[in-house]
Amino acid sequence: MAKQESTELTEAQLAVHWKEEGYYHPSAKFIAQANMTDTDILERFGEKNFPECYKEYADLLTWFVGGKLNACYNCVDRHLPKNRNKTAIHFVPEPEGEPIQHITYQELWVRVNEFAALLREFCGLKRGDRVTLHLPMTAELPITMLACARLGVIHSQVFSGFSGQACGERIADSQSRVLITADSYYRAGKLLDHKKSADIAVETAKAEKAPPERVLVWQRHPGKYSAQTPLVQGRDFVVNDLLPKYRGHRIEPEHMLATDPLFLMYTSGSTGRPKACQHSTGGYLSYVTGTSKYIQDIHPEDVYWCMADIGWITGHSYIVYGPLALAASSVVYEGVPTHPDAGRSWRIAEELGVNIFHTSPTAIRALRRAGEDIPKKYNYHFKHMTTVGEPIEPEVWRWYYNVVGKGEAVIVDTWWQTENGGFLCSTVPALSPMKPGSAGPGLPGIYPVIFDDDGKELSAGAGKAGNVCIRNPWPGLMQTIWGDPDRMTRQYFQRYCKDKDSKDWRDWPYFAGDGAVLAQDGYFRILGRIDDVINVAGHRLGTKELESAALTVPEVAEAAVVPVPDEIKGRVPELYVSLKPGVKASPELSAKIAMAIAEHIGPIAKPNHVWIVPDMPKTRSGKIMRRILTALSTKSDTGDITTLANPEVVEIIRSTVQAGG
Repeated sequence: MAKQESTELTEAQLAVHWKEEGYYHPSAKFIAQANMTDTDILERFGEKNFPECYKEYADLLTWFVGGKLNACYNCVDRHLPKNRNKTAIHFVPEPEGEPIQHITYQELWVRVNEFAALLREFCGLKRGDRVTLHLPMTAELPITMLACARLGVIHSQVFSGFSGQACGERIADSQSRVLITADSYYRAGKLLDHKKSADIAVETAKAEKAPPERVLVWQRHPGKYSAQTPLVQGRDFVVNDLLPKYRGHRIEPEHMLATDPLFLMYTSGSTGRPKACQHSTGGYLSYVTGTSKYIQDIHPEDVYWCMADIGWITGHSYIVYGPLALAASSVVYEGVPTHPDAGRSWRIAEELGVNIFHTSPTAIRALRRAGEDIPKKYNYHFKHMTTVGEPIEPEVWRWYYNVVGKGEAVIVDTWWQTENGGFLCSTVPALSPMKPGSAGPGLPGIYPVIFDDDGKELSAGAGKAGNVCIRNPWPGLMQTIWGDPDRMTRQYFQRYCKDKDSKDWRDWPYFAGDGAVLAQDGYFRILGRIDDVINVAGHRLGTKELESAALTVPEVAEAAVVPVPDEIKGRVPELYVSLKPGVKASPELSAKIAMAIAEHIGPIAKPNHVWIVPDMPKTRSGKIMRRILTALSTKSDTGDITTLANPEVVEIIRSTVQAGG
């Protein structure tokens, strides 16, 4: 029995042997200005007051008569009387010689209205229609999102680094009427032709019999078309050429039901095709506004910079909707944080007076590796820093605190997912001490629990990892999976359901799919995914999607993807492939397979290595044993392989990996 346990030992189970770190306490200076210093909040948001406690978050918004609201109105219009001339968005271009754009709430209101008029009158879009956005990190992205929200049009933003094919699949799935894209954008010093992805997206959607009616193209440099890919006559229209016709147009914001969808956000699933999380208007907006105010401590006078991409849920919630609902100034940076050098981020923070900084452990590791002492050279001062997207190593946390934060800033290590809308676990910064490597307790109104595989609750301090779940629903939780509501039940609620006929929320805990351990003090340490989704630099990539892309190469017979640790990205995919009979392995073929994945899904998905092997380790029923491939990639013990149908292949693969690594 002991031998069997050793072969099945997971990373999560090993991780519980890490020592618990010591506490770091918020400074008196931070506490004195904090939005939340009321120690009664956890009691107010306790289970006996659920769900009425969330009225506190709803009360942060402006509602129309009849319990209706509009997300754009709450993020823009309502700030005009007092903050008309305050900067809403600082757009920082990647080229350092290009001036920063400081877009006031007044200017944002004008630009959103005029673009909303274009969408309504030129494209014929109306409430409930879907629109796919494939936009880079420029000011036009939040403007487009807010214009859609103003009209009640459901937006679906696809990460700009994703391929045209990935975008086209999402257009088809959402039945989007219009694709909104850009001609180009800057990345790592290069002006990239983004328009060519739009052409591929339209062809992909057309193949699925769901092409968009029109393609709208924002110009990166207004008045100049910067892409090499030409416009398609009658289908593609340059936004900058059309906008003058709508100068001065004002659009009354649609009065939306709280339950009306605001946007779709696609996330990779473990079963191949991506799924669209449908987020509501009222619940979502109230939740991200509340968590932005109390967990990120955003005040209207703050300059806030979340270094995520708006193509992911972090950017939706904590670059656009949460900060703008609070009348903050939100920074949108176009490019790479280490371009042209590792001091770029700190120069931006210094120039803009950023005092709240929000990024991922991947970015923190990259900045640390690029120059450990560089932040000390710049005169910026953060009061608050967030880390998001994946667990952060205690050593990296301490560098973030001591060097980036200069020992002045509090850190919130947040845990949540695309499906969740906003943070689920974190310390409340003025109330709770920080602990490196631990996300902290459940947020006010969130009641987490850890179950083992048999549904038994693991108590605090048990020293065992299990599956983290949330016992209650909450306002930011997605409403459904677009077009597949049954899948939501199966994937998130079926695992630990106590009674499938029950209408009581207590019988339907939310299964997050992450491993975690609960310390004696009630702090959760998140240990990563328990399914086959690989978290690459905070981007969740489904292994089935990667394997499917590899199989588009005609020479490939089988493909298996496994995650391996990476110093910068946290995890990277490694790909094992076996070839069709008669096909010979070569470095050129490995490169071709890697490129196919990058083209089908995006550069972020490109495997670290492509290992061409004679066969995969398989059970007698033909199942590929990815656990063994993971062990070979990480040069760890493969455990008992005698039950395999082909145990001899393990040593052959090991030799291949050792020779190549």
